[in-house]
Amino acid sequence: MGKTLLSSISTRAPKELDKAATKAKTTAILQKLNELQNLLYAESKHAILVVIQGMDASGKDGVIRNVFGQLNPQGVTVKSFKVPTAEELSHDFLWRVHNAAPAKGMIQIFNRSQYEDILVTRVHGIIDDAIAKKRMKAINDFEQLLTEHNSTSILKFYLHVSPEEQQQRLKERLDDPAKQWKYNANDFEEAKKWDDYMRMYEDAFQHCNDVPWTIVPADQNWYKEYLIASTLLETLQRLNMKFPGLKKD
Repeated sequence: MGKTLLSSISTRAPKELDKAATKAKTTAILQKLNELQNLLYAESKHAILVVIQGMDASGKDGVIRNVFGQLNPQGVTVKSFKVPTAEELSHDFLWRVHNAAPAKGMIQIFNRSQYEDILVTRVHGIIDDAIAKKRMKAINDFEQLLTEHNSTSILKFYLHVSPEEQQQRLKERLDDPAKQWKYNANDFEEAKKWDDYMRMYEDAFQHCNDVPWTIVPADQNWYKEYLIASTLLETLQRLNMKFPGLKKD
C-alpha cells in the first residue's frame, strides 16, 4: 500500500450528506445486524474481529456502545488493551492479544489492540524502528493466521478525529460531570505528541495493510457510527450464512 497522509483526509462527513437521513439508515442497519449476529452465533462457522484504533477522545467507547451495544451481548465481547501487566510483559507482545482472539460464532471488539505495541512504544522511544518492523511482520502473520485458519474476518478502523475536535472533547471531560470519570491529565500531554502519533499511524497503515484499514472520519459521531455499522453489515452479508437446522442425535 502507498503512503497514507492523514492530513489530506477529512475528519468530517461529506457536506452533501444529510444527518437525519443518515441516522435513519444507521437505525435500519442495526436491525439487520442484530439478525445477522444471531445467525453468526447459531452457525458458528465464522468469527469477526473488530479493531478500533484512534487518538484519545476519538470516540472508541461511543462506537462500541452505540453500534455494538445494540447486539445480543451473548455473541459480542469487548477487550480493552491498556498498559501491559507484569505477567503480560513477561510474554511476547502478541500473547495477550492472541488470547483474546474471537471464537467462531463471536464478534470480538478490540478497544485499542496489537497496534499499540508499534504506536505508543515508538512515540515514547520504548522500541526502535528495527524492532517495530519485526513487530509489524509478526502482526501481519498473526492476522493471516486468524483469517486463514479460523475463518475470521478482521475489520480495522482508525477513528480519524481532528486535533481541534480532540481538544474540545478532552475539555468536556473536565466540565461535564457525566464525563469526568474519563478525565486523565496525561491525555493532554499525549495530545502534544500529535504529529509523532500521526507518523506512526501512517507507517502502520503502510506496512500492516494485508488486512486493509478503514479510515473513519470521526468528528461527527453520527457519520462515524454509520460507516462502521455499514461496513460490518457488508462483511456479515458476504459470509452467506445459514441456520444449521435440527441437530442430529
